[in-house]
Amino acid sequence: MKPWARYVIGAIAGTLLGAGAAVWSVRAGALGSSDRIGPWTTGRDFGTAHASAHTRAVVALRGLLALPATEARYYTAAVDDAGRPLEGRCTYAINGGGLPGRWWSLTLYDRAGYLVPNQPGIYSVGSAGLPSSEQAHWTVIASPEKQIGHWLPTGGIDRFELTLRAYLPDDGGKGNFTQAQLPGIVREACT
Repeated sequence: MKPWARYVIGAIAGTLLGAGAAVWSVRAGALGSSDRIGPWTTGRDFGTAHASAHTRAVVALRGLLALPATEARYYTAAVDDAGRPLEGRCTYAINGGGLPGRWWSLTLYDRAGYLVPNQPGIYSVGSAGLPSSEQAHWTVIASPEKQIGHWLPTGGIDRFELTLRAYLPDDGGKGNFTQAQLPGIVREACT
């Protein structure tokens, strides 16, 4: 094979591999400037003027991070407290308390970032819907079967993710919440 042909083949292969890796990275929602806090992940540049092109591409594709950091902080979890992937056939207790912000919401998504279809039409649980007696300590159950109390249906899908949004954070969105402030995610049982 002629040397120029090797260069052309190498350039084409490199371009295809690089483009494929970039598409995979954006579709997976992986952020290069992310912080892991227990099972939760958040980005250092979400909702800021300093967001990288990669972060902006993930936001454009997944659409989960629409507000600036001063208005909302976003935390996602694809694993439980033990580091195991969140599985739709399992039941999880998500236990939290008062978050340092005005209000919060917890939403369940499939791995592609879409709401999981379910018969009762429950997609999110938020602090605005909790009685005052539960504001300081609350539990949401994510499970394929109907649960008493605050329930997020998993639809029995293979894997899912949780997104916690904290609106109007006390610090103006300048920093991350601590692991003690973020909810725990404990696997209880699997079918």
